[in-house]
Amino acid sequence: GAAAGVVREVIIADAGSRDATGAIADGAGCRVLMSTQPRGARLKAAADAARGPWLLFLAPGIVPNVTWVDETRRFMEEAELREYAGACAAAFRPDSAPFQSPLLEAWALLRTALGARPKASQGLLIAKAFYEALGGHRGVEAPERDLLRRVGRRRIVLLKCAATVMGSRC
Repeated sequence: GAAAGVVREVIIADAGSRDATGAIADGAGCRVLMSTQPRGARLKAAADAARGPWLLFLAPGIVPNVTWVDETRRFMEEAELREYAGACAAAFRPDSAPFQSPLLEAWALLRTALGARPKASQGLLIAKAFYEALGGHRGVEAPERDLLRRVGRRRIVLLKCAATVMGSRC
């Protein structure tokens, strides 16, 4: 993403993890904000520290597929050309796991077609100005879900590419 000019900086909002997250992120040129504040406050602090006009929130373990750079660039360019940047956001399409049953996959597609709000595991691409106008992440139990609710499902575009939740499947 950095080579393509889509990613200008990466900020990790860490709650004091005991693994090598900080060292690895620092070695990769990322900024690490360590805080014991609740997740909503950490995410808001990271957004406030960001210098770019667009924010991409990804929870730990979320990995967009290989076409994410082109898809996010296309979305941002179209939003800016149509002057939608101040009133819309995007999320990655839910990933269909290779071992997922056809019934579960059909249910996920139906939920999306009926306009179900994306989940935090799908990430959120949002213009910084729109994020600030909404008040950013709040200090609630599920800050990502709260922000998605305030954005509204009608203002969230699903990108063509998916994001995979890594973790126990790795």
